[in-house]
Order: sequence, then C-alpha cells, then structure tokens
Amino acid sequence: MAAESELMASQSDTNRLTPMGRVLRKLSLDELPQLWNVVKGDMSVVGPRPLLIDYLPLYNPRQATRHTVRPGLTGFAQVNGRNTTTWATRLELDARYVEMFSLRQDILIVQKSIVVVFLGRGVNPDGAEVMQPFQGSSSLGGGTRWG
Repeated sequence: MAAESELMASQSDTNRLTPMGRVLRKLSLDELPQLWNVVKGDMSVVGPRPLLIDYLPLYNPRQATRHTVRPGLTGFAQVNGRNTTTWATRLELDARYVEMFSLRQDILIVQKSIVVVFLGRGVNPDGAEVMQPFQGSSSLGGGTRWG
C-alpha cells in the first residue's frame, strides 16, 4: 500500500514537470531562488542539501549529524553522485562532510559543483525525473563507514 502511494506521488511529480521545468532542472537553475536563503543566512553556499522535515524521525544518529551545520546550495553528496546515489550513500556523504568541515573543503566542493552543473551530471536518478522519498535507514550504525 505504501509503495503504491509513493509510486503515485512520484508519477504526479513527473506529470507536474513542464518542458521548461525540465530544462531548468537539467541546468540546475531551479536552485537559484535558494540564493535568497543564503543572503538571509538560513543557508550556506556549501552544506548538506535541505531535505523534507518529514524525514527527521527517519535518520539514524549518524545521518542526523547533517543537521549540525547549515544546509547548502551544494554539498559533498552533490559533487559525488548527486541524485544517482542511494539515500544511504548520500546521507553518509553528508555525515563525512560534517566530519571534514573546512574552508578548503568548501572551496573544493564549489569548484567541483561548477563542473558537475556544467556537465549536467547526476540530475536525475537512473532516468527518473524525480527522486524517490527517503524511507529511513534500517541500520542503527549509520550504514557504510568511509575512510
């Protein structure tokens, strides 16, 4: 039953995308309004991408560390696969970003982001036009440990 409602929700999101919306998404221009949030101080240029508030109870403790820094327009997960990675990988990359937080790291992420956006890499997960919703982690330890 839940899988059916998720499928219906993703199909309605796909149906909502106009041809112009697809172009804006492909070029990542749909993110430009978030610059206002950076100016206001609600977001950073670099940090874990903001996710739905509905996901808060679904994070394991390691994944929840992503909320110890401001969300960003771009982040470590976006330059390492973007939407083509699994939720577990994406959230692990967010946790690694928090652990490695530095100005040097942020500069490298901005540089890589320019390349990723210019090449249009990782915008759509496996040919889909929208990401599947996060369902939570079955692992209490945070999934794969990197490095």
